[in-house]
Parts: sequence; structure tokens; C-alpha cells
Amino acid sequence: MVAVNLNVPSHAVRTPDTKRVDLVLIAEMVAPGARVLDIGCGDGTLLRLLAEKRGVDARGIELSQAGVNSCVAQGLSVIQGDADTDLVHYPDLAFDYAILSQTIQATYNPRQVLEQLLRIGKRAVVSFPNFGHWRVRAQLLFGGKMPLTDNLPERWYDTPNIHLCTIKDFLGMCEDVGARVERAVALNAYGRKLGVSMPGFAQNLFGEQAVFVLSR
Repeated sequence: MVAVNLNVPSHAVRTPDTKRVDLVLIAEMVAPGARVLDIGCGDGTLLRLLAEKRGVDARGIELSQAGVNSCVAQGLSVIQGDADTDLVHYPDLAFDYAILSQTIQATYNPRQVLEQLLRIGKRAVVSFPNFGHWRVRAQLLFGGKMPLTDNLPERWYDTPNIHLCTIKDFLGMCEDVGARVERAVALNAYGRKLGVSMPGFAQNLFGEQAVFVLSR
């Protein structure tokens, strides 16, 4: 079981407890006591963090049986399901937050999934690796190969990611579905939040991953 420290400075969210720096930031964004659905919850790290630190009513959906088994063994409320097909079964505004962390790029229809998140949650929280990061661009430009980074560690033929995007791409999809961006945070390679005064093109260039809070 991985212990995650939530008590970290607001400017630096990378900790020795977890490589998933976005999870600490997401937990910081969720209001205490909220109803939360974590889609693609993996081994339950975020669900456990939210339950312990935020006292939320936490539920999860996970595609892999191994992930579901891990979550259930920890006493977490998780069912097996697919973000692409099973979100339609949830009623409108059933949760305060519908969370999709590092998963939207692995779905078959990201736009449809995002619309479902915005339907079943009062707010949607989405994190993803930024394919516009300068290291990604440099590996494509100078190496001529699909990039390998800390956030994109699999080779092109092994990766579950089928719809990689940049921060700019994601903002365009938000506009297309009529989503309101309540908060957007880009994290650099060291897990530090990029300054709010930094222009958008620079966040797209230097942000290794991003976390968005959206609503309708």
C-alpha cells in the first residue's frame, strides 16, 4: 500500500511517497465531504487518499480485474467498468466530482467521455500527460521516434494511450463541449506548478502534465 502525503507546499506537489504528482493536486482540489466517482481508479491510491484526507463518499470504476481486486481488498467501493461504455448508466449530477486521472488519453472517444463526466458530476476533474511538452517535441524532432518520458514510459507498441493530446488540444475540446474551465494547473518536470502569470503557450511547452477542474 502506498502512503501519500497531502501536506506538501502548494508550489511543489512531487513527493517521495508517490510518482503520481497529479493525485496530490487533485485531492487538494476536492471539497471535504463531497461525493466522488473516480473513473479508472487503478489500485485505489486516489480513492484512499480522498477518503482519508477529505472524508469524501468515494466510489470507483476500474477496467482491470487486478485493480478492482486491489481496491476491494482495501475496503474501497469499486466496481469493474469501462469509461467508454458504462458512464451512461449513471444518473445526471449523481456526484459532486467525477474524476478521470491520467485516463482520458486511453479512451476510445475522449469527447464523449468528457461529456459524460460533465453530466454525472457537478464538476469534472481531468488530468493527463501533455504531449506538447518540450521533451516530447525534442524527441520527435531530433530523434524521429515516439517519445519516452516519465509520464509516457511505454513504447508506442505497448502503450495504452491512443488519443494523446496537448494542453492546447484539451482546451479546444473543452470549448467544443461547452465546458467551463474553473481551474487549470500545469506541472513541470519537477512536479512544481507553473506560475499563473506564465502565458498559455509557455504552459503548453513546459507543462509535463496538467490538471483541469471543469463544470457546465
